[in-house]
Amino acid sequence: MLIEMAPLAPKDRYKLIAGFIVPRPIALVTSRSMGGVDNAAPFSAFNYMGEDPPVIVLGLQVHGSGSVRAGEIKDTTKNIHETGEFVVNLVDEAIAEGMNVCAVDFPPGTDEAAAAGLTLAPSVAVAASRIVESPVAMECRRIAALEFGSFRQVVVGEILWMHVRDELIEAETLTIDAAAYRPVGRLFGSLYVRTNDRFQLPMMRYSEYLENGPARIRDADKPSERR
Repeated sequence: MLIEMAPLAPKDRYKLIAGFIVPRPIALVTSRSMGGVDNAAPFSAFNYMGEDPPVIVLGLQVHGSGSVRAGEIKDTTKNIHETGEFVVNLVDEAIAEGMNVCAVDFPPGTDEAAAAGLTLAPSVAVAASRIVESPVAMECRRIAALEFGSFRQVVVGEILWMHVRDELIEAETLTIDAAAYRPVGRLFGSLYVRTNDRFQLPMMRYSEYLENGPARIRDADKPSERR
């Protein structure tokens, strides 16, 4: 099937893009308004983009057509636009349900973190609070933003500080404990995925490929080798 994107309605483009680009990490973003009101909302239009400087990207938007605030700018979008600061709280199995509560279409000014049973704590370098129960919280400052019409904004944020749960990392080597870290990923609709079914696939050097790669590929094609 060949699908041209331009004629499709935005909801159908979303269905295709978000349905196939999976699983996606989830950013439970906390921000603070100019008036000091905290906000927490999950975003799966999110990823890491580099380490020098350390940056992430976040896709922001207005409220969708199914919301009672349809067409209005989201609180997270407004707060980041006005303050340039936010915290990306990563989501693991322990706070997945709380993250889902934060996605509820609450009235403006609602403390989503409190409604979800999550605890806010001060950050080091930004006014926005972090979520204590998150395995990793990244304090970010906006360094660039791209706007696409009135619906979508892509924000590039520089990571200033990371708050990492102690048991997830070895302090001297910064090695992450893969068994202890149990993030969840977004699929589509109401589907999410756990990440505890893992396998190793080390990257080969070119010399290793020349020595082993073609043989491995040929062997994999043999019916007797399939399991």
